[in-house]
Amino acid sequence: MTFVYWLHMLATVVWIGSLAALALLVIPAGQRSLDSQGQAALLDALQRRLDPLGWFCLLLLVATGMFQMSANPNYKGFLAIDNTWAAAILFKHILFGLMIAASAYLTWGVLPALRRAALLRAAGRPAPESERLERQNRIALRINLGLAILILALTALARSIS
Repeated sequence: MTFVYWLHMLATVVWIGSLAALALLVIPAGQRSLDSQGQAALLDALQRRLDPLGWFCLLLLVATGMFQMSANPNYKGFLAIDNTWAAAILFKHILFGLMIAASAYLTWGVLPALRRAALLRAAGRPAPESERLERQNRIALRINLGLAILILALTALARSIS
C-alpha cells in the first residue's frame, strides 16, 4: 500500500503542479513576452511534453485510487454512501470526472485551435478567434486548478476520517 500511496501522490503532484505552473506562470508570461510565432511554438512544445505526461498521471490516479478505495475499510461497495468518507469520495470522483472533461476539452479543443490561431497571426493572416480562445484557455485552466484544489480538500477530509 505504501507504494500505491506514493504513486498516487506523485501523479497528483505532477498533474496539479503542471496545471498550476501553466495557469499561473507559463501561459500568462508567454502571452506577455512572446510574439505570435513564439506563442505558437511554446503552445506546441507544451502540448507535446505535457499531454502524454498529464494523461499518464490521470491513468495512474485512476488505477491507484481504485486500489486505495477498495482497500479502505470505509468502502462498502459501489454507490454505498452510508458515511462521511463515502460521500467525500463520491464528490471527489464527480469532480475528478469534471477535471477529465476539462482536460479533454483543453487537449483536443482549445490548445490545437490556439496553436492554429497563433500560426495564422505569425503568417500575417487574421485570426479573429484568438482572444476568445485565449480566454477559454485561461478559464478552463483555472477551472481545472480550482477543481484540483477541491479534490485535494475532499481527499484530506476522507483521510482524516479513515
